[in-house]
Amino acid sequence: MKNIVIFSDGDSKELEALVSTNEEYDVRSKNIDEIKDALKYNPSLIILKCAEPKLKEVSMVTKLPCPALIVAEKFIDEILFRGDSYDFVTEPIDEKELRLRVKNLLKIKELKETINQVSTTDALTGLHNRKFLHERLEAEISRAKRYDTKLSCLLLDIDFFKVVNDMYGYDWGDVLLKKIAEMLKAFIRKEDILTRYGDEEFIVILPNTPEENAFIFAERFRREIEKMEFIPAGEEERHPITISGGISSYPFLQNVEEDANTLIRYAEHALYNAKKRGKNKIVQFSQINIEY
Repeated sequence: MKNIVIFSDGDSKELEALVSTNEEYDVRSKNIDEIKDALKYNPSLIILKCAEPKLKEVSMVTKLPCPALIVAEKFIDEILFRGDSYDFVTEPIDEKELRLRVKNLLKIKELKETINQVSTTDALTGLHNRKFLHERLEAEISRAKRYDTKLSCLLLDIDFFKVVNDMYGYDWGDVLLKKIAEMLKAFIRKEDILTRYGDEEFIVILPNTPEENAFIFAERFRREIEKMEFIPAGEEERHPITISGGISSYPFLQNVEEDANTLIRYAEHALYNAKKRGKNKIVQFSQINIEY
């Protein structure tokens, strides 16, 4: 079902009736002044119908969360909404033109969502990729600064992953990656951000989580991995699998740049330390000594 919200400064019943002819559309009407809260309706398309002065006012202060169709008495080319895309129909409304423009704008939104999903998703595991991580992580750090909350980053690496590829082939390496990705997805909270970071590396961003709590989470998952059943085809016994992890947290104890790169770099240092200690360990960055 596609949500279409009509924001107008008057009676929009006729316009709503014209758009509602498609059963796939959930159409509702709201006063134009409510457009600042448009996001809460999760709109697929916004239709704006109001007098020119109000339309210009709205266009200057509102960033639309989706494509918009503007219904006006005349074409107003100087109005540039800060949204994904927009189109015009002029009054009196031609029904066929209206429906075609609505359909086209909805298709544009679908295509952009598909492109965004492909560009931010790892093809093998279905997890978010590094592009998505860096986009979201800066926002999460800003949120943590604003509300004075903790934020932790957990970097996980599959121990001896190259051995799995060499012994059983890359297809079984892929099977292992997907298995661990599924286990991680089942393990995290809804608000956590899970990413495939490298070939055999995963990052979990844990909002509102201090380093010690992130360590408890990581230790629980490490023990689950130790118990997992990984038996490649043709083998009689399970191949032992372990992971190592490094944890860093914001706010930082050191006087350094408070950004996503620093948070990840600290987690990488902690992971490197876990590997040096013999693997199958979780290390907190705050517990190691590094010269700055």
